[in-house]
Order: sequence, then structure tokens, then C-alpha cells
Amino acid sequence: MNDAEIRMRLGWVSLYEETGDAGYVCRRCGISRPTLRKWHKRYKEQGIEGLRSKSRRPNNSPTKKIFEEQEQWILELRSSMNIGARRIQNELVRQYNCYLSLASIQKVLNKHAVIPIRKVKRRKQIKRYQKEIPGDRIQMDTCKIRPGIYQFTAVDDCTRYLVAEIYPR
Repeated sequence: MNDAEIRMRLGWVSLYEETGDAGYVCRRCGISRPTLRKWHKRYKEQGIEGLRSKSRRPNNSPTKKIFEEQEQWILELRSSMNIGARRIQNELVRQYNCYLSLASIQKVLNKHAVIPIRKVKRRKQIKRYQKEIPGDRIQMDTCKIRPGIYQFTAVDDCTRYLVAEIYPR
């Protein structure tokens, strides 16, 4: 903690002990009465060491959602089965009867810098119909554009020659 802050607090406390007027000290120093009472009480009990700032971190976390054992389960499932957060959630319920949210599971994976799973997308092979003789096979399609207008399309499988016409019926 900064020594300047300790000296400032010591000034507040000593001015209060000299004057005995909390209102005057608070107005002059620009602090509130509860703040002055807190530092004066600490100074009386612990001396100069009482003017140091204390950590506000709690000693325990009763609302902590994920414990070490559960983290180990998540990391073990990820490494052994190479699955994502949603499947890990299902496996935790199935194997350990442990219910955790997807966000909690993802926090554990991010905390341990686990590389995300990248699914490889494979392109499907295009199945082409192909004949050696032109006109042997033709693909035809009809499309209604609006009432009274129809498009007829024909594609030759050998030459890929396309014919498209519009007819009234």
C-alpha cells in the first residue's frame, strides 16, 4: 500500500483526536463520517498498521460453481473423447450425475486454454450424368413464373447444350 495514503489517513485521525469534532474533520478533509470512524477505530486497535488497506477478497466462495474435481472431469472428457461443450455437458450428467451449464463448461475450457474443435467440412462429390452420344439423355425442368407464363428448360447430358423457352401453358 502507498505510504502517502497511510500518512493522509493518519492526518485525518490525528486531526480528529486533536479537535474531537468529526463534522469539522470530515468537511475539512472531504471524507464521510463512516470513513473517519472506520480509520479511527482501526488506528485505536492496531496502530499505524491498522491504516493499511485490507484485501476485500473473500476467504471462501460459498457460491463457487465449479470445483477442482469437476474441472478435472471436464478436461478428461475433452482430452479422451475430443468433444465439445454440449457433449461434455451430456457426458457429465450421464457419467457423474453432475449438472453444469454450457457457459460454465466453456469457462473451464477457456481457462485451461483448450484449443477449440474445428470440424472439417468435406465437400460432397457432384454426381454428373454423362452420356457419350448427344441426345441420348436430356434433363428437363418446368418452372411456373407467374399465372400464364411457364419456363421449360432442357440440358443435354453429353454436350451440356441448354435450351430454355417461355410458353403460356
